[in-house]
Amino acid sequence: EDEEGVREMVSETLETYGYQVLKAEDPKQGLEIASANSSGIDLLLTDIIMPVMNGKELYKQLHAIFPGTKVLYMSGYTDNMIVPDGILKEGTNYLQKPFSIRKLTQKVRKVLDE
Repeated sequence: EDEEGVREMVSETLETYGYQVLKAEDPKQGLEIASANSSGIDLLLTDIIMPVMNGKELYKQLHAIFPGTKVLYMSGYTDNMIVPDGILKEGTNYLQKPFSIRKLTQKVRKVLDE
């Protein structure tokens, strides 16, 4: 997540619910942090639209390092803008911003359990 306030809120929430969180302010830093984490990455929670590299490309690169990694995309854009434009396929794990803590934790759990 490239917005600091959202990144901090999501990180703190997930840590409160018992998840180990590695956070990064941009995709490059995220790949560096993930690559240094020898235990692997279970879930990438990423914004779809970011400067330099989008969330889909970030996931593709991370998945090459850790093939078992799952992904949950989030965005402030509506489904109507994301799916028809081909940014995401219909049925992709996606969380619309703004979201509640309950919605976040439910969606994270659902993706991890798939």
